[in-house]
Amino acid sequence: MPLPFLTADRDLDTGAAETAALPHDEPDHWRRPYRPGPWRVGAAAVLLLLASFVLLSAMIIAMAGSLPGAVACAAVGALMIALALRLLRVGLWVSAQGLRQVNLLRTATEPWSAIAAVRTRQQPVRWLGLPRTVQGQALIIERTQGEPLRTLITDHNGDFLSRPEAFERAADVLEAWAAEHRG
Repeated sequence: MPLPFLTADRDLDTGAAETAALPHDEPDHWRRPYRPGPWRVGAAAVLLLLASFVLLSAMIIAMAGSLPGAVACAAVGALMIALALRLLRVGLWVSAQGLRQVNLLRTATEPWSAIAAVRTRQQPVRWLGLPRTVQGQALIIERTQGEPLRTLITDHNGDFLSRPEAFERAADVLEAWAAEHRG
């Protein structure tokens, strides 16, 4: 049984891959044009580790006979798992329909017709989302009407800290995707 996704024997159409912003077969599906960074993945892994300890304590409490305490611990563990999974989904997602900005607690979707410009700008940015600000680059998404979207991608956030080339690559892909679909 051949596994073409594991080998380099695939038939790659290099002409189409070079012209498209994100060379995928299905542009209607939502996808993040960059990988989650090590800080974001590490924070989610720590949350999952803590959730496993909380769920283990829920099991011990249930075996000891205190069902309300076990239910409370299990609920806290499930909440921690949901938080870790949502943390991994935070970022910008694109499709042919528009741009989706996924935050920890809410999601905003803008159609490409409502976006005026996508560009990078030097400005003070938050370091790993904390109150401390440093000078860095941010990806600014300006709307045709109203204020710009909240800055979610910077070169000092959990996806791109100490990876400036990955930030530049992601910003270029997002700018190209916007230029291709905004027209």
